[in-house]
Amino acid sequence: MRARTKAKTSEKPAGLRKAAIAKLVLPPRGDIDDDADDRQRVGVQSLGRAFAILEEVARHREGIGLAELSKLVGLHNSTTFHLAKTMVSLGYLRQEKDSKRYRVGRPLFALAASALDEIEMVNVATPVLEDLSRETAESGHFAVRMGDTVVVIARTSGPGAFQLTDRVGVVRPAHCTALGKIILASLRPDQLKRFLERVDMKPSTGKSITDIPVLLREIAEIKRTGIAFDDGEFNPEVRCIAVPVMDFTGQVIGALGISGPIWRMTNQALQSHARTVRAAANRLSAEFGAKSVAKSS
Repeated sequence: MRARTKAKTSEKPAGLRKAAIAKLVLPPRGDIDDDADDRQRVGVQSLGRAFAILEEVARHREGIGLAELSKLVGLHNSTTFHLAKTMVSLGYLRQEKDSKRYRVGRPLFALAASALDEIEMVNVATPVLEDLSRETAESGHFAVRMGDTVVVIARTSGPGAFQLTDRVGVVRPAHCTALGKIILASLRPDQLKRFLERVDMKPSTGKSITDIPVLLREIAEIKRTGIAFDDGEFNPEVRCIAVPVMDFTGQVIGALGISGPIWRMTNQALQSHARTVRAAANRLSAEFGAKSVAKSS
């Protein structure tokens, strides 16, 4: 009985989606002439209106009401309502229950993320890392989340001696690296909870954090300061510093940092490099479309 019920309900969303798409392409009101040219013209007009609505909603991160939205896109309230309702049904917009304000939906983030793929991210990040390595004389890294780990997708070497030789594509644990702890600090509480339930925090060195309360305290401090450190927690001979990189949605999409030998990366050196690393992350975030970035102080 359950199997049959599931089979029936699995067909319904597809049909609803097709109907919703049809509503999006076709005008919400009025008769459509059977002539193919007229249908095409009307469809293009409706798509143009739909994208105008999407763009306007995306500009208002706090959400936007129907009346204001209609005024900004130059449409009647009823036309805006029907188009917005269709996009809500498709998931491209969402409407808050209490305020009824519209916000962008998750599928838009997925589309943007697919456009901002790793190859493009590397192309954008590499010049920033090269400048960072020249300024600090240390190895620069840009990493993104990969499941419960982080993967370095771009790196550069500084002009100084004894540079790290980690290759691009290397995977590192999140709990004992500065890059990884930045990613963990960006997770929602429920995501972090699931991570801690899944992951065995094996020590890489004697300094690795393996106690959940200790890690949670450090994550809380990272959220407060916006910066993470790795004091020989993954490699006993290496210290690292990392900060978050944002995208146009204001979400953390990666971590940027530098690493160097402990005898050169003293606590004083880490603190002096912090401003430079923040500035580089702010620059990279701006390249990814972030409108507001962390202070470089």
